[in-house]
Amino acid sequence: MSQINNEYQMAIDLLCCHLGVSENEAKKQLGIKALDEDKEQQIAETQYALMGLSADQ
Repeated sequence: MSQINNEYQMAIDLLCCHLGVSENEAKKQLGIKALDEDKEQQIAETQYALMGLSADQ
């Protein structure tokens, strides 16, 4: 679980339990999923850049 999810876990649980929404829907309502996706994209871009650097040497 990412750091963002740890910080918002109580809010996620409240939305899931009391409003009956799924965990993904709760994250979407809190704006968390977009942040996770942005981080995943940045990690992928960094990995590709590093692969390109190591291939040149």
